[in-house]
Amino acid sequence: MASSVHVILTCAWVCLYSPLSEGQIVYRNVPLPEKAHFAETFDSAPLDRRWVLSKAVKVGEENLKYDGDWALEEPDHPVLPGNRGLVMKSPGRHHAIAAYLRSMYHFRDKPLCLQYEVLFLKGVDCGGAYIKLLSGHDGLYLSQFNDATPYTIMFGPDKCGKSHKVHFIFRHRNPVTGEYEEKHARQPDVDLSDYFNDRNPHLYTLRLYPDNTYEILIDLTVISKGSLLEDMEPPVNPPREVLDTGDTAPQSWDDRPHIPDPTATKPLDWDEEAPELIPDPAAQRPDGWMGEEEPFIPDPMAQPPDDWSEEMDGEWEAPLVPNPSCTHAVGCGPWAPPMVPNPAYRGKWKPPMIDNPNYQGAWQPRSIPNPGYFEDPHPFRMSPVGAVGLELWSLTAGVLFDNILLSDDLKIAQRWTQDTWGQRQPPRLLERLFVATVKRPWLWGVYIFTVGLPIILFISFMWPDKRFGPPDQDYYYKKSDEPQPDGPQDLEGPTSLSDYGASHRTGPRKREIQRAQKKSDLELKVKE
Repeated sequence: MASSVHVILTCAWVCLYSPLSEGQIVYRNVPLPEKAHFAETFDSAPLDRRWVLSKAVKVGEENLKYDGDWALEEPDHPVLPGNRGLVMKSPGRHHAIAAYLRSMYHFRDKPLCLQYEVLFLKGVDCGGAYIKLLSGHDGLYLSQFNDATPYTIMFGPDKCGKSHKVHFIFRHRNPVTGEYEEKHARQPDVDLSDYFNDRNPHLYTLRLYPDNTYEILIDLTVISKGSLLEDMEPPVNPPREVLDTGDTAPQSWDDRPHIPDPTATKPLDWDEEAPELIPDPAAQRPDGWMGEEEPFIPDPMAQPPDDWSEEMDGEWEAPLVPNPSCTHAVGCGPWAPPMVPNPAYRGKWKPPMIDNPNYQGAWQPRSIPNPGYFEDPHPFRMSPVGAVGLELWSLTAGVLFDNILLSDDLKIAQRWTQDTWGQRQPPRLLERLFVATVKRPWLWGVYIFTVGLPIILFISFMWPDKRFGPPDQDYYYKKSDEPQPDGPQDLEGPTSLSDYGASHRTGPRKREIQRAQKKSDLELKVKE
């Protein structure tokens, strides 16, 4: 029985995780949502239809052009055949490419959802895979897109060496000066190394809300969240007061917490000239020490070089070699006792330190009102976005981007995620069980046998036991069960006079037996 069940389960498992039919799992093209500000799958249209390659150079570096190549390709081992992505091809070169939004995004009363997928086909040593939301204005020309092009948000993964990061940076406009300053979100507390090293595609998502909060997700899991007002560096709003840089400490200000004791004097027996180490007075020269022999002597076999000239080179001296007379000796040459710590050594005398009675604490300049102070209660209201761009450099080629979406509707983003990212996720167990029955209906019998039979056996063997039923019901007990208290129906004798009478009105046969019993009792008494 057990062996047959094992065979059936093994067969079902093999069928469940084997391809149902050749070519069944194929990527399904996803329609672009009309209400999204931007959506790109890279599966149908040619690259140059919407995307513009930059022809600019990096600011301040005329020789560094954006000459890196881009291509629309499938991964070497695609999960779904037919699913292409935008691949950064050239290692060690600068890449820049951008595309206009379908409609300008304005930060008003709707959230922003930016998401896209990244796959490091060959791993990554040092490089980024972040995306820029370019600020929309009349002078935005994508053919001149470079590192100095104004952007509103920069978001995505970045690695160099052992540093693994997910950037979220937005440019905030100072309402006092009109200048823009980058604000960086704090890095997540989780380990991000696996997302860079496992060579699997990962979904990066940024959500900004009108209440000035944000969420960062990887593969639909929140790894960081916070507030634009509280969790950015430097802070959006500057402090109300700042230290006065022109304020200096008074000359009489004493910030020494301890000072030398002015009343202390050096003891008379303090010898500052005593050396720290002295020869060991107890040491003696070992027996067998050859003091008259030098440890090294001139090599008697050495000869001056043929081209040696005493007039030009001076007097020639033979090189020194170990003295053969000292080979078996304890030592040779002048003997000196070893050095030991001097018990009389005390070093240079210094007066002890005491608390400074005039200590005034560490001096700080005074605080003054911050001339650059402002309060922006709505940093979510950023510069509008007109385009998306990738401006990157990486030591490693083969960085694939896919399924970029920018929307102000989280429901659209959810459907987009299910249609794109969800296609490549393995089905859940129950889904695979039902899908497997489409081509193999006989699996229903296996399911019923493997699931239904244990249930029937459980009910058959365990149901009579009261421990498996409601406590207020009576059940049949086996001899091996624990003793149970008697119920009212289990009492052996009558519980009342009425019960006694009722129990004895059972028929003539029982009355005859009772009369015979009484007659027998009377006869016994008479004989006695």
